Amino acid sequence: MENTQKALTKKACIAIAISTLLASLPVAFFVSWSMWFLTAVSSWILTCVLLRLFFSSFLQALDALQIGLLNFKDGDFSNQLAYQSKDSFGDLCHLYNETAKQLRNEKQWLYQREMMLDKMLQSAPQALLLVDENETVVFANPSAQKLMASSIALEGKSIKSLCPETPREIIDAIEQGTDGLVSVAPSSGEEQMWHSTVGKLLLNNQPHNLFIFKQLTKELNRQEVAVWKKVIRVISHELNNSLGPISSMLHSGKIIANKLDEARLNRVFSTIDERIEHLCEFIQGYGTFAKLPAPQINPVVLAPLLEALQMQWPCTVSFDVELIAADKGQLEQLLINLLKNAHESGSDIDAIALSVNSAQEGIKITISDRGPGMSEAVLTNALLPFYSTKSSGTGLGLALCREITDAHNGQIFIRNRAKGGLKVEVVFPY
Repeated sequence: MENTQKALTKKACIAIAISTLLASLPVAFFVSWSMWFLTAVSSWILTCVLLRLFFSSFLQALDALQIGLLNFKDGDFSNQLAYQSKDSFGDLCHLYNETAKQLRNEKQWLYQREMMLDKMLQSAPQALLLVDENETVVFANPSAQKLMASSIALEGKSIKSLCPETPREIIDAIEQGTDGLVSVAPSSGEEQMWHSTVGKLLLNNQPHNLFIFKQLTKELNRQEVAVWKKVIRVISHELNNSLGPISSMLHSGKIIANKLDEARLNRVFSTIDERIEHLCEFIQGYGTFAKLPAPQINPVVLAPLLEALQMQWPCTVSFDVELIAADKGQLEQLLINLLKNAHESGSDIDAIALSVNSAQEGIKITISDRGPGMSEAVLTNALLPFYSTKSSGTGLGLALCREITDAHNGQIFIRNRAKGGLKVEVVFPY
């Protein structure tokens, strides 16, 4: 801009000098040449001074416009031009100010959208992994970091150099780059089912792959349990419809047997009555599982709850938290079922322990015993409804525990202990 000013000034001075000389030529015929030269130079100097004063504000506005355009180039839209004259250049400055204001508002709007998008990606339950053409991780949200079993950020790492504890099935899905179901078999706990989706996109004119891993384990379990609940409701309805008339006829039969004073007939009716009562309790137990209400989440004080459980089911209790957000009735039922299983495992009472601790992923409830533990086949099916290894079991105890845990958006894990016994971990979110 300074060069432009010098060029304009130089051209203006030359033009003024030529105009002054041409205008003063007629005067040269009436005065001496020295007087004519002095008059011409004085006129030229005076005209240059007046021209400089006239163009000074224009040149300053031109400087401001250049600085503003350079700021545009650097992404800064905060400058405003103060030139307000009612001329063509003033209109240009007004247009510049309006453009700067619009760009500033759009930049702020884009920044807010970017912040919102980043928060959504960081808090998304799906594992999001962005990989460039060199198989280097460009972006990974916390869910992806957890899926990859990494304690540090994944950005900048090669897929082949990920944590050794990363499931091999996930690595294979990334290398294949195709959509589909991925079954992950962890070293401990139940098998997990994930759905992999791959999207191709251009970022900075470079090809990238966006991998989205969505866990389907809970959803599949929820649908499976929903089917079981529907079956239970149908069976319970039919059994209740049949048990009602049978109970009525049994009552009439007992009255007739008492009048006949027949001991054997009384024993038959008593046996039928006992089996009907047992069947009603059986149906009621299944109905509890099928009609588990939505939990009413409230702060639950742990100390009195654990003290009452310890009196009913003796065990070693330890905890480092005072409150837990849960449905008190369902939490109590969960702990009773797990403690009951621990006592029925044949473990010494002194070896049964209940602990509640604060962990990174939430509040962890652990119940452990020193019984015989479970085989791999039993561990795989232990949480399924109707699955039981007990001759008199209904197969609903652990299934109800998982149902309560899922309703609280938690997780439940069953593992064998190293030196014998079983450990059940339930994690409730904060």
